Amino acid sequence: MRLGASTSGLRFDVKFAIMTKARDTRPIGWIKAAQREFAEFPQDARSRFAGALTIIAEGRKPDIAKPLTGLGSGVMELALKYRGDAFRVVYALQIGEAIWVIHAFQKKATKGIATPKHEIDVVRERLKRLREALK
Repeated sequence: MRLGASTSGLRFDVKFAIMTKARDTRPIGWIKAAQREFAEFPQDARSRFAGALTIIAEGRKPDIAKPLTGLGSGVMELALKYRGDAFRVVYALQIGEAIWVIHAFQKKATKGIATPKHEIDVVRERLKRLREALK
């Protein structure tokens, strides 16, 4: 299923993908841009994140998950170090019944371990648009 909304002439597509329900799991939805970003990750990193998302869909918390503060309850970040690089996947637990993957990015070397402000801004805007699209 694909939902679309227009904001200031920009097209915002929400692509909803449902994982196979071999077990009692929640569906996982992907914002189209996040899915494209995720596809750019190395295959091994994608596999590790896919395993973590499966754990989340089963109602458990993987060891690479942590809350992403400042964006409201239920917004979480998967953080993975892979071959000297840092990759992140941001997802939301409390938007409908699905788990929504909001953003995926490679963290560039900046100060400390904090998520860069421009990445937080992307997440904030995508969350806003997703909530509007699902009304």
